[in-house]
Amino acid sequence: MDTPSTSGAVTLFGKEDNGFVHRIPALLYIQQPPTFLAFAEKRSSPRDQDALFIVMRRGVEQNGVLHWENERVVANAKMPGCRTMNPCPVYDEKTKTLFLFFICVRRNVSEMHQILTGRNAARLCCVTSNDLGTNWSLLKELTEEILGEDLRNCATLAVGPGHGIQAPSGRLIVPAYLYYIHCRMCCLPIPFWTKPHSFTIYSDDQGSSWHKGDMLWGQKTVECEMAEVVCRNGSHLLYCSARTGKHFRVEAVSQNQGMAFANSHYCQELCEPPHGCQGSVVCYEPLEEAEELEKTGSEANQSLTGEGTTSWLIYSHPTSSTRRVDLGIYVNKSPLEPNSWTQPWIICRGPSGYSDLAVCQDTHAVGCLYECGLNACEKIDFRRFSIQELMDKVPSG
Repeated sequence: MDTPSTSGAVTLFGKEDNGFVHRIPALLYIQQPPTFLAFAEKRSSPRDQDALFIVMRRGVEQNGVLHWENERVVANAKMPGCRTMNPCPVYDEKTKTLFLFFICVRRNVSEMHQILTGRNAARLCCVTSNDLGTNWSLLKELTEEILGEDLRNCATLAVGPGHGIQAPSGRLIVPAYLYYIHCRMCCLPIPFWTKPHSFTIYSDDQGSSWHKGDMLWGQKTVECEMAEVVCRNGSHLLYCSARTGKHFRVEAVSQNQGMAFANSHYCQELCEPPHGCQGSVVCYEPLEEAEELEKTGSEANQSLTGEGTTSWLIYSHPTSSTRRVDLGIYVNKSPLEPNSWTQPWIICRGPSGYSDLAVCQDTHAVGCLYECGLNACEKIDFRRFSIQELMDKVPSG
């Protein structure tokens, strides 16, 4: 049974009597029919090496009430001798196809071991569903297809975790990162020169083929998410928010839908705890405000929607620079302007970790799936709030 809380949150994945836990949330919202898809890893312990497989729950809207179906295993998302990690769903509106990306990693091989030895033990995989997760295709392994020549210098790689997006052009975009071996000595990698870089995986043919965009070379970046920003002139930019170990998030923007990113920089308004933490970002389009701005050009509306964009960014992440605690929601009404993030609205006090956001553009609401509880590994909660509630609660400035 789902466990509600006084904050309006519902526990979707909790610690089990046998000690199994859930980690690494991913969330997707399908507008027709109104459905939330929540994914997580099931693990025998909180450790990465003890990941087992991916599970999911489906939230269906009925008479204005969200009903969550029981947990089910994504049965085909596995390879023999491997653990399944990093769920990253993306949905193709045209074909009504749900793609679930993930990695399969050889059991008992840690990420650090792969980095030190330069021997990749992770395989990039995908399954698909045409009925919102009731049935799944057989696993498709995509490592060589996507990485190509870069596979020679890949110590390890991962997708997301979190959600992918579909651009207005129809392009499907999946966030990813890899540890790239920049230098070798006597054919062996030099660990200091094996550095992580975020990049995009994309498809322009409804998922028939997948390709790799250029990497963010400026900083060491790992887990990332992307959001499409709508500009006033009708063009679109792809915004990337990436985890780092350098106290602050890295932001970057692409003018070609993730083929390459420019202007990557540390954002002083978005802190990272020691070693960083995954965070989520989505785009929200305040259509009424944008239409009013086009009609009036008023100064007040310009400050609302920003000089160059008609969309906002919404971001979730622990708000402390010292620990993974106090999950907050930030808003940026002017994504192309510096120093434009609000202070956060804290939606979960205490330990919190990974999170994923989903915008319900049709109902002007946001869903958030996030780790919380003891050591942020006890449970994964879901909370939905309206844009109006968000703007009432988030501190200005």
